[in-house]
Amino acid sequence: MISSTKLICTFAVGGIVSNVCQAFTIPQPKISSSTMTATSLMMADNNLFFASSTSPTATTDIDEITSTANIINTDIKSQQQQSNTQKAQSRTLGSQELLMLPRQYQPKLDANEPYFPSMSHVSVTKLSCTPSINALSKAIDVSIDTHPLLRSHVQGNGEPDERIDLFQMVRKGEPNPCTFVAPAMKTFDSKDVLNVVDVNGDLSELEKSWQTNFNTCIDDGSWYENASVGPLWKLTLHRLQQETGDDDSSDSPCALVFWSNHAISDQGSVNLLMDQLLADIVSIEDSQQVSNKPIVQDMPIAMEDSVLGLNNRWSDVTTDGIEVGTIKYVADKAAEGFKSPVILPDDADNGGDSMLGAVTTIMGKSAGGEDSESSSKRSTTLQFRTLSTETTTALLEACRANGVSITNALIAAMALTSTDFIDGGEKKKEKERNYKVLQSLDMRRFGAKLDKCDTVACMAGSNDLMLGPLPDHSGESIREGSTSDLFWKLAKEGRDQTNDFINSNGPQHAVRVFDFAMTISDMNNLVDLTAKSKDSQGRAYSAGVTNNGVYERQKSVKRENDNEERQNIQVKHGKYQVEDVFFGTPHARSGCLYQLSALTVDGSMKLTFHPASPIVSEETNNKFANAFVDLLEKVGSGEDDTTKAVSSEGFLPQIPEGSLSIVAAALGFIGVVIHASAWSEFFSNLAIMKQNVDNPQDFWDAFNFWIFFAVGHPILQPILWISDVLHGSPGPLVFDLVPATFLLANLVFIGATAYSKEFRGALNVAALSAFLTYVGAGLDGQAGMGDLNLQLNDKYHGQVVKGCPTYEDVRQPSMDGFDLEKYQGKWYEQKFHDWTQFKEVYDTTLDIKLTTDKKVSITTVLDST
Repeated sequence: MISSTKLICTFAVGGIVSNVCQAFTIPQPKISSSTMTATSLMMADNNLFFASSTSPTATTDIDEITSTANIINTDIKSQQQQSNTQKAQSRTLGSQELLMLPRQYQPKLDANEPYFPSMSHVSVTKLSCTPSINALSKAIDVSIDTHPLLRSHVQGNGEPDERIDLFQMVRKGEPNPCTFVAPAMKTFDSKDVLNVVDVNGDLSELEKSWQTNFNTCIDDGSWYENASVGPLWKLTLHRLQQETGDDDSSDSPCALVFWSNHAISDQGSVNLLMDQLLADIVSIEDSQQVSNKPIVQDMPIAMEDSVLGLNNRWSDVTTDGIEVGTIKYVADKAAEGFKSPVILPDDADNGGDSMLGAVTTIMGKSAGGEDSESSSKRSTTLQFRTLSTETTTALLEACRANGVSITNALIAAMALTSTDFIDGGEKKKEKERNYKVLQSLDMRRFGAKLDKCDTVACMAGSNDLMLGPLPDHSGESIREGSTSDLFWKLAKEGRDQTNDFINSNGPQHAVRVFDFAMTISDMNNLVDLTAKSKDSQGRAYSAGVTNNGVYERQKSVKRENDNEERQNIQVKHGKYQVEDVFFGTPHARSGCLYQLSALTVDGSMKLTFHPASPIVSEETNNKFANAFVDLLEKVGSGEDDTTKAVSSEGFLPQIPEGSLSIVAAALGFIGVVIHASAWSEFFSNLAIMKQNVDNPQDFWDAFNFWIFFAVGHPILQPILWISDVLHGSPGPLVFDLVPATFLLANLVFIGATAYSKEFRGALNVAALSAFLTYVGAGLDGQAGMGDLNLQLNDKYHGQVVKGCPTYEDVRQPSMDGFDLEKYQGKWYEQKFHDWTQFKEVYDTTLDIKLTTDKKVSITTVLDST
């Protein structure tokens, strides 16, 4: 769940913006109108991103630090025993699924640009023994019968009736929506899904084989090529070469690599699927059939329906679904850009302002210019690590002692380890930076909670955590012997921000905003523009964490002979022991700078580090993974016992949390609404202006000139105001320069900003609100003399708001009998306003003379500021 200053839609539903693989640079054959593709993301700052697989929210109980189904209501009255008969099923894709699929953008296809790539989801399950090919194939066939999305394809191209805005981004209508279709009759089976790789060598060669497959799949966004046919997933068995036939199993270890379009799966549902396959394999090898058959499932609902309730999407309720909390959520997301979190290491070639970048992207351009070649060359670099059972247990106990969850600890560790590598090796220990961490969430936990993780589907979402400022090499300091105070402080800060998000109905607001944005706009094109941006290089977050919890605490698939209570997933079925599970989604095209995906299996935590190369090199990722594990071992060991409770109340604790931001957002909303007709007039004039200009560059030159003044004035106003306050402040001068009262007022303001999170948040929202209101007043002809008219067409509200009047228009009766000859000579004006010279013009000399026909001739000399 989405983005991401953040385009108003910064959601975060999906959690890590990993937009799948490399962009295609070779033009592909176009898919017919009954096809689809894939991608992922959302927008934040000047970037889009979308999340990956699921992750549990903050909790301290081991029973609750689990994957999706752990907190799911297992009293599933709606899932009664039903016939194992397939039926044709279909539904339109939800907004989150459309980003991952992805829905395409016809204007770029018409320009012969390649399709947007899909977002992949890859997971490997390592087993102690190797199943027979026949048993595995039969188990796969049963799973295709059981789960509708495993036998689905996509119909419809999702194109709107028209795009109605200047930048070709706002959609109207959708006559042929993208739709999942699961036929009653199977159109493919295990032969279309299963690949077998026989490895010639030892266990090290087996590891190399599945890791190569994992790396290839995670960056392969070619799912769109067969989306209209299916299947949307694959399974590859890596086994040691053996002489036995396909009917025989082996006691040698193997690896099963699952690979799908992320639109149909998250890690929780893949765990469900793999557990079903293993249980069915054991049954088939024992009796040649599945003795306790899985219940055939209905088509899963979309994530938006699970969270918001059925018939409650934006297309169903439109503005009726917007609440005050929704507006505050949007304002808070926009305000995050003011904190300027780091998204690229110092040795990366980057630059640009995030606010300006967001505006540029909305206008249909990549921030800092487009670099398609570099974006297409980015790929995932992988590192796999296992945290021992002893260290995992010790870390859990330390988390309980500090009142945080494992997820909170992983987020703190990612932020601190990021500080060790962000300077690109330049050792800038004195520098402090803010970090924005994307925390993946299992959206089944929130809102209406309609999805019960009983079939393969994707319910991935996320929320943003802002941490810092943190000194460079903070993680290194802790590993080398400093106390763990900062670690636990960050873990508690992440916990508190997550609880605030959940308690304020943040998941519902995030889904609502993202669904709105995806419904009315081409979000996938914004993702593409962000991925190709020279400024951001596709990065939207400092780091990302996906913690899928505890494997064996999820619920398994419902079976015919089960009681009403679903059983837990097992780490061992027959002779097949699940030894490792690693998973990930791509961040090569767009996503986080540093990314971790974690899952605990049989008491041991499995860690996958999968950032984008060359932004993060293979060598750096290897060092990062080692440093991360070392940090967890240090804080879990309890070598220092100096951890202290850290208050997060900050300054002004007596003010109700969120109240200042709500007030600032409400005032800003009112300011926009008051001038709504002026904004509408402006965009209408802008569209006319663009249509009347043959050369697009001429239009952009003129529009950029308008932006220069529209943005320059609001920025100058507080500067000029502070200057007036400085010179007018009473009291003695400090160093004969600055009044003492002015310094004291600044200290109070800085203190409030530094110590009160509430005040900082409200200040950011207020600044954005004031900016929009100020420009709106200029558009409406209601501002002061300096900003009287920002409209492109002076004729507004039926009259010329500001223009160049004739003498007859302004002549007053007092001019009768006026003797012009008496006023010849030099005149001096100390100050007057001139729009083209910003605000003030000083020291103006007027040399007034009469011509022979008694007309006034004035020579003006200006000294402007």
